Amino acid sequence: MSTSSSPFPLNAWYAAAYDVELKHALLARTVCNQKLVLYRRTDGQVAALEDACWHRLMPLSMGRLDGDELVCGYHGLVYNSQGRCTHMPSQETLNPSACVRAYPAVEKHRFVWVWPGDPAKADPALVPDMHWNDDPAWAGDGKMIRVACDYRLVVDNLMDLTHETFVHGSSIGNRAVAEAPFVATHGDRSATVTRWMENIDAPPFWAAQIRHAHGYQGKVDRWQIIRFEGPCTVNIDVGVAEAGSGAVPRDGAAGDRSQGVNGYVLNTITPETDKSCLYFWAFARNYCIGEQRLTHELREGVAGIFREDELVLEAQQRAIDERPDYSFYNLNIDAGAMWARRLIDQMIAKERPRTAAIPIRPAAEAAGGRT
Repeated sequence: MSTSSSPFPLNAWYAAAYDVELKHALLARTVCNQKLVLYRRTDGQVAALEDACWHRLMPLSMGRLDGDELVCGYHGLVYNSQGRCTHMPSQETLNPSACVRAYPAVEKHRFVWVWPGDPAKADPALVPDMHWNDDPAWAGDGKMIRVACDYRLVVDNLMDLTHETFVHGSSIGNRAVAEAPFVATHGDRSATVTRWMENIDAPPFWAAQIRHAHGYQGKVDRWQIIRFEGPCTVNIDVGVAEAGSGAVPRDGAAGDRSQGVNGYVLNTITPETDKSCLYFWAFARNYCIGEQRLTHELREGVAGIFREDELVLEAQQRAIDERPDYSFYNLNIDAGAMWARRLIDQMIAKERPRTAAIPIRPAAEAAGGRT
C-alpha cells in the first residue's frame, strides 16, 4: 500500500474528545502532532488552544482556569478562549504579539471535533456523519482508546473484516466472514465494502442478540456494509436476520430487516503522532433501545473485542518499525483498504504547496534567434 511523506491531511475535522470528557477543566490532547489544550467555557462552548505559552512555551494544560480565561502555571500570563493574552504580570502594556493559536472546534454526534489545518476552510458541514450516536431511534455508547500505531493501520483493519474469523472467533467471527464474496465501490471521498452472508450459523455475539430481541434461534442472513469517509471515519452497518425473511436486497430494492437486529459500529480515528492514534468508537443499535443494562453490556463486550484488535495493530506497527523498507502485499480482501489509502493520499496531495514552473526555452529562442 502506498504511503506519503506526510501521514495525514490537516484540513479535516478530527475527534479530540467525547463530549462528556470535556468539562470546565483543562484537557490536553495531541492531534496530528499538534499539542492542544481544550476546555468548556462557562456558557458550555468549547475552547481549543495551542498547548504552549507564548512566553516560555510552558504547557498551558498545566495551568488553571479563571472563569473563561486560562492562566499559565509558570508566570501567570492570562489568555482568553480565542488565544489572545489579556494580562501579563508586573506590566500594564501588553505585547501585541502575545497570543496562542486557537483551533476551530465544534460539537456533533457526541464528539468534540477540531480542525488542525487552515481555519478558513473549517466548514462544520464537513464533520463526518455519525448521527446514529445521538439519534433517539438508536441506543448505544462507546469509548476512546489510545493505540500505538499509524492511524491508517486501524482504517485497514476496519475496511477488511475477514480478520474477524481469526482474531474474534469467540465473539463476532466465523468462517462465513472469510469465505463470503464482497463488493467494493468508491467515490470522491468515500469507499464502501458490502458483504452478505446468507443462511449461515450466527457467530456467538449475534446469536445472543437476535435471541434476546426476538427469541429466535436458527440460521441467519448476515450483513456487513463498511463505509469509509476520508480521512479516517469508518461506519459499519451490521446485523443478522432470520434466514430467508427478506433482509437481503433483491433486484435493486431494499431488504426487510424487521425480523432481525441491526447495529452500527461507529469509528473515527484521530492521528495523534505518526505512530499513535486516538481511536473513538461506539456501538449503536435500533432494538431494545430502552434497556440500559444491555447498552452497558454491549459497550463492555465490544471493548473486549477491540482490545483484541489493539494487540494485533500494535504488534503490526512494531514489525513495520523493524522493517521500514518493507512493502505490503495486497490480496483481493484489501480492496476497500486500498481505496481508503488512495483517498487519504489524495487529500494529503491537495495540501502540498504548489511551486510555479519556470518554462525552459532553447538558448537560441531566448536570444531572439541570434547565434
